[in-house]
Amino acid sequence: MEINNACVVALTWTLKDTLGETLDTLDEPVDFLVGGKDLLPKIEEALQGHAKGAKVDLQIEPEDAFGDFNDQLLFLEPRDLFPKDLEEGMTIEGTALPEGTHPDAPRNVLYTVTEIYPEHVVLDGNHPLSGIAIRLHLTVEGVREATEEEIGRGSCGTGFFRIEVADTDLPEGRTLH
Repeated sequence: MEINNACVVALTWTLKDTLGETLDTLDEPVDFLVGGKDLLPKIEEALQGHAKGAKVDLQIEPEDAFGDFNDQLLFLEPRDLFPKDLEEGMTIEGTALPEGTHPDAPRNVLYTVTEIYPEHVVLDGNHPLSGIAIRLHLTVEGVREATEEEIGRGSCGTGFFRIEVADTDLPEGRTLH
């Protein structure tokens, strides 16, 4: 079966930056819905027409991946608004930001705690791979027809390349990156 929209593709990959540094490796196949919200459009485009066993290499620029780095998504917040056990690298949904944080901080963003100072905390709402061109070496481990349930959800539930923050005040399915 060839890859097309409304099919499920099982992939393994190696994800690198343009300097060749490995950022992620997926050794065990994971299912993704093609034509849904599991994969970036450039990945879906590159996979079209391929079948099991295909190896696909592509480079995706920031604007087609996780966007350019946006310094407007950096926020310096008072340390005392956050729990004492807060650690660098933790993530906080914008909808769960404590009362008293910057009112302009978007609530449909997933924030990473990047630095903790005695008086302040730095929150970064950018995707960790924003501003980075990525290189992917994909291997198609399997292809099958999608179920009605998967098509209805728009996902196999393994959207590694998408981050969504549930917020009832936002349009349904609003995607962060």
